[in-house]
Amino acid sequence: MTDTTVTNWAGNITYTAKELHRPHSVAALKALVADSARVRVLGSGHSFNGIAEPGPEGVLLSLAALPAEVDVDTAARTVRVGGGVRYAELARLVHARGLALPNMASLPHISVAGSVATGTHGSGVANGSLASVVREVELVTADGSTVTVARGDERFGGAVTSLGALGVVTALTLDLEPAYEVEQHVFTELDQAALDAGTFETVMAAAYSVSLFTDWRAPGFRQVWLKRRTDQPLSAFPWAAPATEKMHPVPGMPAVNCTEQFGVPGPWHERLPHFRAEFVPSSGAELQSEYLMPREHGLAALHALDAIRETVAPVLQTCEVRTVAADQQWLSPAYGRDTVAVHFTWVEDTDAVLPVVRRVEEALDAFEARPHWGKVFTTPAAVLAGRYPRLAGFRALVEELDPRGTFTNAFVREVLGG
Repeated sequence: MTDTTVTNWAGNITYTAKELHRPHSVAALKALVADSARVRVLGSGHSFNGIAEPGPEGVLLSLAALPAEVDVDTAARTVRVGGGVRYAELARLVHARGLALPNMASLPHISVAGSVATGTHGSGVANGSLASVVREVELVTADGSTVTVARGDERFGGAVTSLGALGVVTALTLDLEPAYEVEQHVFTELDQAALDAGTFETVMAAAYSVSLFTDWRAPGFRQVWLKRRTDQPLSAFPWAAPATEKMHPVPGMPAVNCTEQFGVPGPWHERLPHFRAEFVPSSGAELQSEYLMPREHGLAALHALDAIRETVAPVLQTCEVRTVAADQQWLSPAYGRDTVAVHFTWVEDTDAVLPVVRRVEEALDAFEARPHWGKVFTTPAAVLAGRYPRLAGFRALVEELDPRGTFTNAFVREVLGG
């Protein structure tokens, strides 16, 4: 297909490519890559910037038509998953074999390969990013050959959260654990004073996965979502009142597409996400940004945002605060540090949102904030370079695996500083 225009899920980014291809086999994909000068992979399209933009002379690849491979090894507790598979289908098949992932993002609708490539995560003080369970990545490189990089390889730290800059991910092997159940409890109106009294770390560790939500129209948090594994102790939560009705993270939105609440236990993959796989989570009428900082700065960062809430609130739908354990992926926003993540779901108005994004970045600059690679951000490349100590190693890996720059685009060149 030629002269193709495709948009991302939110519709705020238009990808213009010379060709759009949906290969039906890995062999066809390899031939296509080997014959192309520029290639980028679309994934599930749930990014809000130009990370997937191939340019008008490039090829845009969708992996959705590849075989949906999910090969579970119950003895080894691993799964080999194809590059086009999304978390919802992976989770169902893994759970049917009595196994589980340790964490999931808020949306089960996103692709596995695209999620780990951008440093996407769930929540929990002891839970790493989604990339932290990857043990092996298979890439189709620019000449059409396959390169496999496994844990223990000196290149592994750069090969998983790679921004699509090394090749096309055709398969990942992930670590699994025995299946478990989760119950979800929602509380309302967590006072900022409770966090200031030394309970921030206690609150964020009150369950297996914890999310705080606010609209920044007043101090404090409008909702707290606690996801407790039923094989772990139940902790009291005296700092807020239990919700009396089912809640949606965005105030005023119907809660029908949210995962079950009120402490009803269920399979891990039906509780760890905020949204049910069988529902479209929203119309896409939104923009998103996220910033990840060392966890010790969490409370100070929240105060910095509270100081500009009159600027933030008019263009905000909801803001979510989560935690992520440190990982070792060189370009992961959680690389080398236990992390607090502050996520913003904005209104669908780029002109109104961008000045506020810049103001948020200014407020968080003192806390070494790393933006989520798939969201809206304006942090300069020179600043990013100072916040990723292994960036030079990643540049060298790009030179090794993609010397002709087949998988490089404007976004990647900016990130790499050239």
